[in-house]
Amino acid sequence: MHDTLFLFGATGDLAQRYLFPSLLRLLGDGLLPEDFKVRALALSAHDTAAFHDILRPRLQQANPLATQDDINNLLSRIDYRSVDLRDADSVAAAVADLVHRKCVSYLAIPPGLYISTCEGLAKGGALASPARLMLEKPIGSDSESAEQILTTIGQWIDEDRVFRLDHYLGKAAVQNLIALRFGNTLLEAVWNRNYIESVHILVSESEGVDGRDAYYARSGALRDMVQSHILQLLCLVAMEPPASLEADRIRDEKVKVLRALRPLDARHAARDSVRGRYTAGTINGQPAQAYQPPEGSDVETFAGVTAHIDNWRWSGVPFHLVTGKRLPERTTRVVVTLKPVTHWLFERPQRSQAAPNRLVFQLQPQENIELGLMSSLAGPEWGALELHPLELELSVPTGLHRRIAYERLFLDAFNGNHALFVRDDEVRAAWAWIDSVSQAWKDAKLPLEPYPAGQWGPAIAADFLPQGVEAAERGAAE
Repeated sequence: MHDTLFLFGATGDLAQRYLFPSLLRLLGDGLLPEDFKVRALALSAHDTAAFHDILRPRLQQANPLATQDDINNLLSRIDYRSVDLRDADSVAAAVADLVHRKCVSYLAIPPGLYISTCEGLAKGGALASPARLMLEKPIGSDSESAEQILTTIGQWIDEDRVFRLDHYLGKAAVQNLIALRFGNTLLEAVWNRNYIESVHILVSESEGVDGRDAYYARSGALRDMVQSHILQLLCLVAMEPPASLEADRIRDEKVKVLRALRPLDARHAARDSVRGRYTAGTINGQPAQAYQPPEGSDVETFAGVTAHIDNWRWSGVPFHLVTGKRLPERTTRVVVTLKPVTHWLFERPQRSQAAPNRLVFQLQPQENIELGLMSSLAGPEWGALELHPLELELSVPTGLHRRIAYERLFLDAFNGNHALFVRDDEVRAAWAWIDSVSQAWKDAKLPLEPYPAGQWGPAIAADFLPQGVEAAERGAAE
C-alpha cells in the first residue's frame, strides 16, 4: 500500500470539503499505513502552521464526530509547500525530498495545469515506478485537448499507474447497479430491447453555478455532467456482463457501450436534444438569481439528449439523458420503462391509459428501488377486473458507517485497484460522442431555452424527463 500523498490544489474547495475529511476518516479507522504522510501543495504563500490553522475548522465542520486527537493525528502528517504549478521546476523542487517513498500524486486542479504539473513531477522523480497518479475529471474539454493530455502524460507514466477519477463511480449506490444487474436473474432476463421501451437517466441539482463561474463558462452542463457522471451511469446500465469483476474486464464492456453510441446529427438536434439556461426564480421558497455568464459565453445550465446505442441488445431503445442546475431538487435516478403487455385483457383502464411497469433506481439523496406493477381489484358492479397501479418500494440498507466516494477511491488508488477508475480509451470514446453533440448544436444553431430557477428545465424538455417529474413535481415546485 502506498504511503505518501502529494495533494495538489490543497487550498481548493474539493480538497478542503472532501479530500482531507476523507483522509481523516480513513486514518481514524486504521485503514492507512502507520507512517502515512501528506504533502499539501498550492499556490498560496502559507507555511505549514498557517495551513493547519485553515484546515482544522474545515475538518471539524466536515466531521463533527472526530475528536481533537483524530484531527491532530492527521495534521501531524501534513506539511505544506507553496508551488507554481505552471513552473515544472517549482513542482519538481516541491516533491523531490519524498520521492524515495511510495508516492501517489493527486491533481485536484484545473485540467489546463495537468501537463505542466506532471512535467514537474517527472522532473522531480515522482512519476517513476512504483509512483501513481490520480487525475480529477474532466480530462480536457474536448477530444483534442483530452488527447493532448493523455498523450503527453503517457510519455512520463505508464497507463497501469494512472487513476482517473469520476467520483460517481466511488458511490456505493452506483456500484450497486452492477450488483442488481448481474446478481439477479429477474432483471437480466428482461434487460434488452425485447422488453424495455426506454431508459431515463436524470441527474438534477438545486444549486446554481455560484462559485464556479470561470470553469462553468467554459464547460456547461453537457461537458460538466453528461460527459462524466451521466455517461458512466449509462455504461453501467447498458454494458454487457463482464467475464469477471477484474478492472479491465469491466472497463472493456464500458468502452464498447461508448463506441456504440450513435453520433448526434445536426438534422436531428432539435428533435433529440434540448439546451437551456436558468433565469430568476424560486427554490424552496427562496429567490434565486438568473445565471449571468461572462460576455461571449454561450453555455447551457440544462442539457437533455436522447442517446441511441447501436448494438444488438439496445437497438431501438432511447436513452434520455438529462441534467440541469437550479432544478427543484437534487436527485439522481435511473428509470427503466418496460414495454406494455402484448395482449390487453381488461376493461378498466383502457390499454392506452394503463401505467407501464417501471423500475426506478434512486441513487441520491436517498438510495431506493421502486417497482411499478399493475394489481387487480375485483369490480363485481362492472362484471370485470379493474387494474390499479401498485408501487413496491424497496429501501436499501446503507449501514451505520457508509463511506463517501472519495474514501473508497483513495483506498483503491493506494492499493492499485483500477476497477472504479476511467481508462484512457474510455476518455477518448466519451469525448468523441460529446463532441458530436456539441457540433450538432453548433451546426443546427440550437437555441438556449430559458427556464425559471425552481422548475424542471424548459417547457420543451418534458419528453426527456421521466414520466411524473415534469407534471407532479413541476407543479409542486411552483
